[in-house]
Amino acid sequence: MPDTILVANAGSSSIKFQLFDIVDEINGETLGLDLNLKGQVEGIGSHPSLIARDARGEFVAHETFAAADLPDAQAALAHLGSWLRARHGGAFPVAVGHRVVHGGPTYDTHVAIDDDVIAKLEVLVPLAPLHQPNNLLPIRAIRAMQPDVLQVACFDTAFHRGHPEVADRYAIPEQLYQDGVRRYGFHGLSYEYITHTLPTVAPEVAGGRLVVAHLGSGASMCAIRDGRSIDSTMGFTALDGLPMGTRCGRIDPGFGDLGPRLPH
Repeated sequence: MPDTILVANAGSSSIKFQLFDIVDEINGETLGLDLNLKGQVEGIGSHPSLIARDARGEFVAHETFAAADLPDAQAALAHLGSWLRARHGGAFPVAVGHRVVHGGPTYDTHVAIDDDVIAKLEVLVPLAPLHQPNNLLPIRAIRAMQPDVLQVACFDTAFHRGHPEVADRYAIPEQLYQDGVRRYGFHGLSYEYITHTLPTVAPEVAGGRLVVAHLGSGASMCAIRDGRSIDSTMGFTALDGLPMGTRCGRIDPGFGDLGPRLPH
């Protein structure tokens, strides 16, 4: 059975994952990955289910649970880990990549995780309280079970860290900027994937000026030039910019003062 790499995206109500087989390894250099399976645990705490498909798209798991069986992300993660190990003879992946929403001003690229990285990411929890704690949960769980397994944090903010200063700053005192109040931008992993794929699917535009839209329950747009983020509709938090499924997007700050006095 080949060694594997696991990719995880852990949230409060779902854990998405893909498992890849490492193939064509020569002298320790990985030359290729084959999809083994992909799926998710969704509806955590309400109507939990585990759905997984193999590389051919055929179901290998379609289980439902009572809400009390998987009441939170930690319980869901424990069940998913047990299921994956049972399917692969108890073996752990040799590496795990994690989507982490916030890398703050420190991380402008993806990093191997150690205790120092975890401590720095923990400080950022107030900036992404609905995402960051759940992103860190599987990292801690895997380190507790298999501390020698390589884990890598891949940040939604990293793609935007090269912004020109005019796109990065707010009109606020310098000390607030130094304290980390700046326009971070999000959905960076989506935009990074698109810029890596464009040279193959649309080489005639890949190196030019682009406006890319990430549209879903969370939505944003990004201006890209030469494969790099120039500006993003999202700012200090993921609330700014376009209207979204449960976020109003950019709003005039005067509304909060005038709203109660507007005629009904």
